[in-house]
Amino acid sequence: TLKPFHRLTPDDFLADYRVNCLGAVAAIQSVLPALKASPAAAVVLFSSVAVTQGMPFHASIAAAKAAVEGLAGSLAAELAPKIRVNVIAPSLTDTPLASALLAGDAKREMAAKRHPLQRIGDPAETAQMVEFLLSDAAGFITGQTLRPDGGLSNLRTF
Repeated sequence: TLKPFHRLTPDDFLADYRVNCLGAVAAIQSVLPALKASPAAAVVLFSSVAVTQGMPFHASIAAAKAAVEGLAGSLAAELAPKIRVNVIAPSLTDTPLASALLAGDAKREMAAKRHPLQRIGDPAETAQMVEFLLSDAAGFITGQTLRPDGGLSNLRTF
């Protein structure tokens, strides 16, 4: 839910929490027996750059995604060494979910310029990151939040 804080209701916060945090809980719990039975299991959850970057109109989603990051850290500790748990927290990515934010050349250009790499994220890049985190190549990575955000969360280029 992206809207000014003064227009957010408790139900907005609860809806975002249910979808993001409790949705992750339900998904993981539904496959936990299979994950435990696997010789090398991994879980990848999704957060947002909004957790670490104060962004207007993101209070509800940032709070819900921060809960996802907290859940992931707790589960990474609890489920180790058999199950790895990591998070991907991207910035704006060119997906149908972001279509309203990227409608038109002017909006797209403005969004791209906010990032030090001067572009919007490509969903294929995020998919490759998921593939890596689920693979044996990431076997020594757990409890981490990776931020494919074009440098937005920790670089200043102005």
